Amino acid sequence: MAVVVQAESFDAGAELNAFSDGAGVGAVVSFTGVVRDTDGTLAVMEIEHYPGMTERAIAGIVDDAMARWALMDALVIHRHGTLLAGDPIMMVATKSAHRADAFAAADFLMDYLKSRAPFWKKETTADGSAWVDAKEADEDALARW
Repeated sequence: MAVVVQAESFDAGAELNAFSDGAGVGAVVSFTGVVRDTDGTLAVMEIEHYPGMTERAIAGIVDDAMARWALMDALVIHRHGTLLAGDPIMMVATKSAHRADAFAAADFLMDYLKSRAPFWKKETTADGSAWVDAKEADEDALARW
């Protein structure tokens, strides 16, 4: 299991290739999120976190995923700092002997990262800056677990 919180960008393909090896692996599922500019006005997104606390919180939910599903390994990468539209913001990868466990665990981890991981996001546009609020749809997605 690896949890990485970093300011630097990452190469999702290289990360996935390094993660995918292993005897008995039958399924690898990955998701890479990118900074979205829904209306073409985003200048930057700033992501803040508390070092140490953030990694512990994410590691705890990865441990939960490892206990719920028959995973061989899991990887979470999440960025902080100033990001631009189209920049990779996070990556989740899971591997298991069978696809159902890998898909379910990856979905669970993504839902957690979207709504509960201790990150604070602020979007800056030409109209000013605003903190990003939790969305009801994200809370609903997490509630199914």
